[in-house]
Amino acid sequence: MAEKVKPYKNSDASKKEQVTEMFDTISNEYDGLNRVISFGIDVKWRNKVVKIVSQKKPENILDIATGTGDLAISLTATNAKEIIGLDISNGMLEVGRKKIASKKLDNIISMVIGDSENLPFEDNTFDAITVAFGVRNFENLEKGLSEILRVLKPNGVFVILETSVPTNPIYKFGYKIHCNFILPVIGKLFSKDKIAYNYLSESASVFPYGEALNNILRKIGFINVEDKPQTMGVATIYTASKA
Repeated sequence: MAEKVKPYKNSDASKKEQVTEMFDTISNEYDGLNRVISFGIDVKWRNKVVKIVSQKKPENILDIATGTGDLAISLTATNAKEIIGLDISNGMLEVGRKKIASKKLDNIISMVIGDSENLPFEDNTFDAITVAFGVRNFENLEKGLSEILRVLKPNGVFVILETSVPTNPIYKFGYKIHCNFILPVIGKLFSKDKIAYNYLSESASVFPYGEALNNILRKIGFINVEDKPQTMGVATIYTASKA
C-alpha cells in the first residue's frame, strides 16, 4: 500500500482536495517548471509511452491525470480518433484546452474534469489508458487502478509513467540530492505555492515502484505486467493489459 502523503500537512482536507487545490494554484507555471526540473527528459519518456500505445493501434484513448495535456497531445501521433484527457484540476485543464486549441486538435482531444477513482465511463470503453506522473496523487491507489481496469477494454493496454528511485547507490544519491534539495529550492524560487514542490518530491520518494507496483497491478487484476526503468531508474514505464 502506498504511503499517503498530502501537500498541506496542516490542513484537514482530504488528499484529493489538497491535490486539486495545489494543481489549480500552480497550473500556469507547471509546464515551464516541469521542463526545468526534469531537464526536459520527461518529453523523451512521454514519447516512449506514445510508441508503446501506438503498437495497439487504438481507436480511443483515456489519459488520466492529464494535467495540461502534454501526453494527450503527444498521443495524437497514434492516429486515435478520440482522446480524452481527464483531471481533477480545472486550472490545469484550462491551460491544456488553450494548448489544444492553438494546435487545432479540438476535434480529437476532449479535456474533462473528473475523479480517477470514480471514472464517468462505461465498462470496457477504452483501447488504451495512460497516466503520466499521476498515480502517486491518487487518494486510494487500488481504487483508482480498479476503475482503470473496469473501463479498459479486454486486451487493451494500460501504461503508467511515474517517478521511481534508482537502485544504483551512486545514482540513488544523486536522485536524493535532486529531490530533497534542488527541486524544493526551484519551487520556492519560482512557484506561487512554496509547498507544492516539497509535496511532489516527498510523494515521489515514498511511492511504490518497480516490482512493488507490479504486484499491486497484478493484485487488482491486470495481466502482462512489466516495468521498464528509464534514465538510470529515476522514472519507470509500466505496461499492463486486461484479460
